[in-house]
Amino acid sequence: MMMSIDLTTSPDAMPRPRLERQAFELRALTSGLLTLLTWTIAILGSIPLFSVIFMLVSEGGARLDWQALTALPPAGFELGGGFGNAIVGTLVMVGIATAISVPFGLLAAIYLAVLGPHSQVANVARFVAKTLTGFPSILAGVFVYGVLVISFGYSALAGGVALAVLMLPTVILAAEEAMKQVPTRMTDAAYGMGCTRSQVIWKVVLPTGVPGILTGVMLAVAGAAGESAPLLFTALFSNYYLSELMEPTASLSILIYNFSAMPFQNQIELAWAASLVLVLIVLVFNILARVIGRPKV
Repeated sequence: MMMSIDLTTSPDAMPRPRLERQAFELRALTSGLLTLLTWTIAILGSIPLFSVIFMLVSEGGARLDWQALTALPPAGFELGGGFGNAIVGTLVMVGIATAISVPFGLLAAIYLAVLGPHSQVANVARFVAKTLTGFPSILAGVFVYGVLVISFGYSALAGGVALAVLMLPTVILAAEEAMKQVPTRMTDAAYGMGCTRSQVIWKVVLPTGVPGILTGVMLAVAGAAGESAPLLFTALFSNYYLSELMEPTASLSILIYNFSAMPFQNQIELAWAASLVLVLIVLVFNILARVIGRPKV
């Protein structure tokens, strides 16, 4: 028995699915509840962050002036002064760490992502890099203390090497992931045109992965700028501007540590101002990482 289909029925007369959102539907209630829970957790998580920023601005902002940014640290009973040498020392040591960690990190990432991604050496190196991301920073300082400081003394170079040890795993893993995101069709097209492996790496893989690589570098720099434990064992501290790399040097984190424990109001105010400057430096590097790593539309 065959069924007949009435083709004369108007489309307007056919039943239509409900597309309107029902306020008391189970899915709508679940979505609203989860959205509210997410916003609540986000607000609660941001309270400590904004409270710290507010405290730094209120306590350190009033003392932040040109003298504080350029003058040398004061003695115990002196008034005024600043932490200009600590800013210079921090930037110099972070620069040394970047100059050491980025080339070695890129070379390691090239091997892990392109040359031998599935080799035994790559698996071991990848495991070691991931393990080092949780490496206690003070142990990096102890390691460099045994390697450099005992023989050559406290210096900005030793501090930069200690920071490079902490930056290296972040640079390696970020660069490897950035190189893995390069489309296979681009490398295949380069090989099809007769390019060698080195040409593919330098002309295709690295230029395409630059945003992700720079993001990893900026995040590593931001983390290294706020480190204090390894610098206690390597750079120590100095009340003067850095004149050569093989001498002790000041850093913002150690200055904050020293001044915050002093019983003098002037030093405590300078510690607050230095904390604000350090947070701003870290914030700038984080913003740069976000801007550089933002996908192009």
